[in-house]
Amino acid sequence: MHAFANPKRFLSLANWLTPLLLVAGLVTTAGALWWGLTQVPPDRLMGETVRILFIHVPSAWLGMGGWTAIAISSLVYLVWRHPLAAIAARASALPGMVFTAICLATGSIWGRPTWGTWWVWDGRLTSMLVLLFLYAGYMALAQASEREGASSRIPAIFGLVGAINIPIINRSVVWWNSLHQPPSITMGKSAIAPEFLWPLLIATLGFSLIFGGVVLARMRAILADVQTEARLRRRAMEAV
Repeated sequence: MHAFANPKRFLSLANWLTPLLLVAGLVTTAGALWWGLTQVPPDRLMGETVRILFIHVPSAWLGMGGWTAIAISSLVYLVWRHPLAAIAARASALPGMVFTAICLATGSIWGRPTWGTWWVWDGRLTSMLVLLFLYAGYMALAQASEREGASSRIPAIFGLVGAINIPIINRSVVWWNSLHQPPSITMGKSAIAPEFLWPLLIATLGFSLIFGGVVLARMRAILADVQTEARLRRRAMEAV
């Protein structure tokens, strides 16, 4: 971890890993979605609408995974003061928010024929909506800190506090009477039929690779902006 906290070493890894993750993710996701959307049989109860599973579930996992990345990066920044950790947290926010929005949109589309309504104030749905607002709040704080030249401690603390919502999302269908189905995949067990499970897992892998590639690309862009700003500031000081 300390070795790759050096921006030069990080960039030497990210420069070739970013396109690799993006290409592998796009190919894997395309294959998994083709499999799930065209080859998997309709569900006995939900019919053809079950196919949204292959987009909805990976998006939900990565929505939560994005905030988990923010929380871990924020902890590393607060404890070890690694600037790249703060950059990693900022880079994870936008793709995490996008996947959360996709999860909410596909869940609403799926809920209309399944529950007869686009939205209910169910524990799982409400906590995912809160996650979307948390992402927006974190991004606003991070941008304000960058604009004012303030410390990244406040966004980092917000990232850690917001992580309280992740176990709430995960356990909401267990703690409260919920329209949302209970967990289908738990440690060592799955309630999903194999013909649905395998394309779902491959789709999740593909989405995860894309997420990783986007985060690395955003880290490179943020780091380039920071270095450019520092270089301009140094030249301005030399000119005085």
